[in-house]
Amino acid sequence: MDVRAVKAAGDRAVKWCREGNGPFILEMQTYRYRGHSMSDPAKYRTREEVDKVRHDQDPIEQVRNRLLEQKVSEADLKKIDAEVRDIVNESADFAQNTPEPDVSELYTDIYR
Repeated sequence: MDVRAVKAAGDRAVKWCREGNGPFILEMQTYRYRGHSMSDPAKYRTREEVDKVRHDQDPIEQVRNRLLEQKVSEADLKKIDAEVRDIVNESADFAQNTPEPDVSELYTDIYR
């Protein structure tokens, strides 16, 4: 749940693989704030537990707090948030409205 830790682990994994050392497995431990589906009300967690994790460990809040510590203004944060929402919405629209690629594209743009 720490963006910097994920980036560092990804960098190590890429370096390892590019050096020819074989595959590398990254295990990511995250926290699900909600149930798995509409039929899962997530009654196995208390509201206090969820709120504590959200307050103490949420990756977006961590980044937000670091930016505030670096004197980034609330107005700038709102602008960043709006830009990110636009990117996400455009990406979702593209994913939902673009035809599936041809099967011949299956192995193109593979990360190596």
